[in-house]
Amino acid sequence: MIRVCVADDQTLVRQGVLSLLGLSEDVTVVAEAADGDEALDVLTRDAPDVLLLDLRMPGRDGIATLEAMRQRGLDVPVLVLTTFDDDELVLKALRAGARGYLLKDVTLEQLVHAIRTLARGGSLVQPALTERLLRAVEVADDVPDFDDLPAPEPLTERELDVLRLLAGGFNNREIADAVGLAEGTVKNHVSNVLMKLYVRDRTRAVLRALHLGLLSRP
Repeated sequence: MIRVCVADDQTLVRQGVLSLLGLSEDVTVVAEAADGDEALDVLTRDAPDVLLLDLRMPGRDGIATLEAMRQRGLDVPVLVLTTFDDDELVLKALRAGARGYLLKDVTLEQLVHAIRTLARGGSLVQPALTERLLRAVEVADDVPDFDDLPAPEPLTERELDVLRLLAGGFNNREIADAVGLAEGTVKNHVSNVLMKLYVRDRTRAVLRALHLGLLSRP
């Protein structure tokens, strides 16, 4: 069973998430917090497997909570669950140590999928971050034809993480900051992604990933 703590200043939201996750067979809410300080107390006392964290809370907000977790060595995967679809806010959360980012309009299936992904050591950035690009691709006249390319080689979880951030428009330095790797290591991952997808640049990598469904909603 995956043990989850929900940190959100809105009681109704916490109760709603608790009720929804109660429908899942392998996820259970073991603690609630109304602000960052309460969340830190929970993590210090009995670390759950995943922390669902809102960003806008009174007192210690989500970003400050992430920074405090890093300073205190509290190594609990954090899934940001927020109403704010803001690229800069996403990047701040990732830089501060969040492993996932979802908007509150996701379905139960998407939320559970994200929790499972983080619990097993992966990361997941809200696919909506790629929706603007996807809409642009759908109306573009010059979308490359990938049908003649060889079948792609499987990507590792880390390469998929990098690919999702590429789709979000982040550069190598920003990706390195977000996932905690050296910029040179990120460059190597990007090169591997291009090679495995048989494309020559980052834009085509994202377009082919969309074409293959690698960036589709869970």
